[in-house]
Amino acid sequence: MKTTVPQLLGQGLFSLFVVAMALATYDRLVLRPALIIGMVDVAEVYRAKEAEFTQILTKASSADDRQKALLMAQAFAQRLPLALDELPRECGCLVVLRTAVAGATPNTIDLTARLRRKVDAP
Repeated sequence: MKTTVPQLLGQGLFSLFVVAMALATYDRLVLRPALIIGMVDVAEVYRAKEAEFTQILTKASSADDRQKALLMAQAFAQRLPLALDELPRECGCLVVLRTAVAGATPNTIDLTARLRRKVDAP
């Protein structure tokens, strides 16, 4: 069976189409998400929660109030690592500390507010 020039041309165009679609899919699903960097200021969130904890402790008049503040601090200490683990999965990006980023780029997003909501920090 002999192949003709139009058949070869059709097969070539089909192959080119398949390769182009594969590259476009790779670009959308793998490459572009990898270029996005999420930054988070953990120190800012921690300082805000620490200030809230300190304020509650200074206003606490009973042992029960102090115990509530201590439970709040323990809950925060448990939620913070979990929230930091969830951030990369939610945004589909690499998450680094804000201090590790020398300068913001169009591909850099600030996730500090999202972290603050996750741990109920002020």
